[in-house]
Amino acid sequence: MAEGLVQILEGALLAAGEPLSVQRMALLFEENERPSTDEIRAAIKTVGERCDDRGYELVQVASGFRFQVRQSLSTWVGRLWQERPARYSRALMETLSLIAYRQPITRGEIEEIRGVAVSTNIIKTLMEREWVRVVGHRDVPGRPAMYATTRQFLDYFNLKSLDQLPPLAEIKELDNLSGELALEMAEAVQSVSAEVSSEHKDADSLEEEARGRSEEDAETP
Repeated sequence: MAEGLVQILEGALLAAGEPLSVQRMALLFEENERPSTDEIRAAIKTVGERCDDRGYELVQVASGFRFQVRQSLSTWVGRLWQERPARYSRALMETLSLIAYRQPITRGEIEEIRGVAVSTNIIKTLMEREWVRVVGHRDVPGRPAMYATTRQFLDYFNLKSLDQLPPLAEIKELDNLSGELALEMAEAVQSVSAEVSSEHKDADSLEEEARGRSEEDAETP
């Protein structure tokens, strides 16, 4: 079933419209015919190798595996859409960076670090895009919400885990953060954003590309 398994997984990845984990791939099969985890991983490896000379590649992100257009082709592929690439304000990127590097963190703590108030629209935008979520409430007066990043955040920035965020080697003590440091964090995350914003496509986007059409969220807060 090895060759058939490769084709099944390749087809599922193209049609899924979102990353697929190994566990979810296993559920494509009836229990009596379900391949082992090792067999699925071996088939995924073959699927990836088949992409070596193609314009797209198989990548692993936090939620699983997906096809996406190669970054080296972004200049040409990006011309298929008239919309401007997504651009994010410095304030939004600083806020997102602080959440990513210091999570869980409250809005008040973000404001203390940045030295300015955090717009309600920024928090709303990050939550609407499912990059940030509330993970609890700080046990202090007012019980402010604590924010952390999501799997969708990792998926969007082509990350498998937070460990793959650009290192902030120059930072010795996070407790001594300042507004200047917030900007350094923003630039670190922005560098990842710049790499993926123009060419970021999940399996759904790849399927739409085959039809000659795709959609991207280019809203700028």
